[in-house]
Amino acid sequence: MRTLSRDRNPPQVTVVVLTFVGVLTLVVGAYWLFVVRQESAEQRALEKRMRPPDAAKKSRLAVPKSELREQGGSALLNRLQSVIDQSGVRLTVPALMFFCWMSGFVAGLIAWTIRPNLALVAAVGVLGLAGPYQWLRHKATSRMWEFEEQFPEAIDLIARALRAGHAFPTGLSMVADEIGSPVGPEFKLLFDRQNFGMPFPEALRAFAKRVPVLDARFFVTAVLTQREAGGNLSGVLDNLSSVIRERFKVKRQVKVISAHGRMTAGVLMGLPPTVAVAQFVIAPQNAALLFNDPLGVQMLIGAAVLQGIGMLIIRKIVNVEY
Repeated sequence: MRTLSRDRNPPQVTVVVLTFVGVLTLVVGAYWLFVVRQESAEQRALEKRMRPPDAAKKSRLAVPKSELREQGGSALLNRLQSVIDQSGVRLTVPALMFFCWMSGFVAGLIAWTIRPNLALVAAVGVLGLAGPYQWLRHKATSRMWEFEEQFPEAIDLIARALRAGHAFPTGLSMVADEIGSPVGPEFKLLFDRQNFGMPFPEALRAFAKRVPVLDARFFVTAVLTQREAGGNLSGVLDNLSSVIRERFKVKRQVKVISAHGRMTAGVLMGLPPTVAVAQFVIAPQNAALLFNDPLGVQMLIGAAVLQGIGMLIIRKIVNVEY
């Protein structure tokens, strides 16, 4: 018995040490990749802007491949930052990437403890890796829907302020103070930017870029056109508010009409996992074949892939353009 206990302890200690080293390496590597490296890239960009103009003039063809890769990485970081801004969650891009990496690592580790199969662990790790980002996208979609619902009220308030003799920035301030989230904070940021020195057209374009809603682009286009060509801005905003309300009414009607398809998609997507859990509870010895047998693992991976393809197809069918 002592010999068996001595033989079992060293492997357990080795697993614990390797797990600790792996987690520590992952955390330190993620911190260097998404925090230290990003700060170094910003420092290099600042030094590049401070160079003389003659040194900065060079052809696009002469840009090294390393800089092109950095530009592609910055596009990815900008995309993630845009999703974070739309969701309204107080989070940074490095923190989001760290949560994604940790989610994928934990999901893969759990899958490895259940069934040490590389293909299964990779599939589960990828799903875990995308989990925080998909949750953030869901938050962003819900917030933009609320923004569209509140936006006509904000436009009406600005139009009434203009008819009362107030300036347009004052109307923005009134919207920021009197309308709740998410419209109020977005207009507060717009008012603060132009109030602290940013050119007003640039602040409006940044607002339209930060809020990827078609109605917001209509609003920015109408205001910029009135500033250049003149006209009755309050009347234009009244017409725009009525158009936005009609579009939102049509959008709700489309959502009601497509409710059956979306419900069917939810049932079809939730049925296989529910049946799998029920099978594990009712007959665990039969369900264990899917994880213990190589063919069962391949069937699980194929089912997950087909499930994802079906979800994308149903989403494309249900998403009606209007």
